[in-house]
Amino acid sequence: MHEILMPAKINIGLGAFSEVASYASSLGTKALIVSDPVMAQIGHVQTCRDYLEQAGFSCAIYSGVETEPTDRHVDEALAICREEQCDVIVALGGGSCIDAAKATAAMMTNTGYIGDYVGGVKKFANRPLPLIAIPTTAGTGSEVTKVTVIIDTRRDVKMMIAQPELVPQVAIIDALLCMSCPPSVIASSGIDALCHAIEAHWSRKANPLSDGWALQAIALLIKHLPVCYAKKGDAEDFAQIALGSMLAGAAFSNASVTLIHGMSRPLGALFHVPHGISNAMLLPAVLEFTSAYAQERLAEIGRVMRPDLADSGRERLSGAVMEEVRTLCRLLNIPNLRDWGIDREAFDKAIPQMAVDAIASGSPGNHPRAVTASDIEALYRFCYDYEFKKEEGAAR
Repeated sequence: MHEILMPAKINIGLGAFSEVASYASSLGTKALIVSDPVMAQIGHVQTCRDYLEQAGFSCAIYSGVETEPTDRHVDEALAICREEQCDVIVALGGGSCIDAAKATAAMMTNTGYIGDYVGGVKKFANRPLPLIAIPTTAGTGSEVTKVTVIIDTRRDVKMMIAQPELVPQVAIIDALLCMSCPPSVIASSGIDALCHAIEAHWSRKANPLSDGWALQAIALLIKHLPVCYAKKGDAEDFAQIALGSMLAGAAFSNASVTLIHGMSRPLGALFHVPHGISNAMLLPAVLEFTSAYAQERLAEIGRVMRPDLADSGRERLSGAVMEEVRTLCRLLNIPNLRDWGIDREAFDKAIPQMAVDAIASGSPGNHPRAVTASDIEALYRFCYDYEFKKEEGAAR
C-alpha cells in the first residue's frame, strides 16, 4: 500500500505566474509573499504584488530569506504574517523560500518551535495557512513535497520535517521565471533534482507512481540541464527542466531520499555549501558505493540515460549511469570539497558528528545498501578530493 500526496492544484506552463491572484482569492483575503532579496531586486516580487493587487487582493511582503532557510527567517516571516493578519501565503523563489514559507504557514496555526516537529515526534495539530508555491529555480521540487528543511541556528543543524500538512495547496510552475537564473544556480538546483530522482528510484520506499515520475525526471534533466546551464537553451528547454524538477520532487516526496541527502544536510549546515552543490559533491561516490547493491534499479536508470545501451546487461548499464553522472558534474563545473575551499583539518574533525547527524536524519535508512556510521565517515573522506573522471577507483 502506498499513500500519494500532491498539491490539490498544479498549474504548469509558460506564463502560469499570471494566474496567482485567481488561486489566492479562492484561499484567503490577504497574502504574505515570502521571497528573497534577489527576487525583489530583479522585480519578481513586485510583479507578484501587482498581479495580486490588480485583482483587488491585498498583500504584505517578507523578502529576507537568504541562501539557506533558517529558524530566524521563519520567526521574521511569522512576525509580519501575524502583524498584517495574512491568511494565505505565496512562496516565490527557490527551495529556500518555499521551505521557509511552509514552516511559516505551519507555525501560524500551531504551537511551539518549528524544530519540535522534526521526525514526526510532534504532529501539526492544525492545518497550516493555505500556501501557493511558485518556484523560480528548477531543482528542489519543494512546490509539490511534504518536506521542509530549516536550519537550527543555535546548533548549526539542518532540521528536516516531513508531514502531509506541508504539501502546498497550489503549485504554479512557470519556466519563464527560471530563465534569469545564473549558471551556478541552474547547476546547483538541477543536480539537486537529479539526486531526488535517482534516490527516489532506488529508495526502499519506492512505488510504481514514484518510479514513473523519477525515470521521466531523469530523462528530462539529463538531456536539457547541460543546455540550460550553457545558456544555449530556449524557453522550451527550461520548461523541460522545470517539469523534471517537479516530477523529481513528487517522486522523492512519496518515496523518500536516501544516503546522499542524509550526508548532504550536515555538510551544508556546517560548511555552508549550497544544498544542490553538496549533493553533487557526494553523488558520484555514493553511486559507486551503491552500484553492486542496486544494479537492477541502476540499469533502469541507465536505459533512460543511455537508450542506445538499452539491450546491454545490468553491469554495463549501471556503469553507464556512473559515467553519465561524472560527465554531467564536469559539464556543470561541480567542485570537490577541497576545491570548494573547505579546510581539511576542520573537515576531518567534523566527520564523526556529520556521520551521526546523517544517520539521525533517517534518510540513510531508506538506502538500498545497509549503511553504518563508519561507511559514512569513509565516504566523506573519499569525497573530499574526489575527481570527476571516468575511472575513479571506487568507494567500496
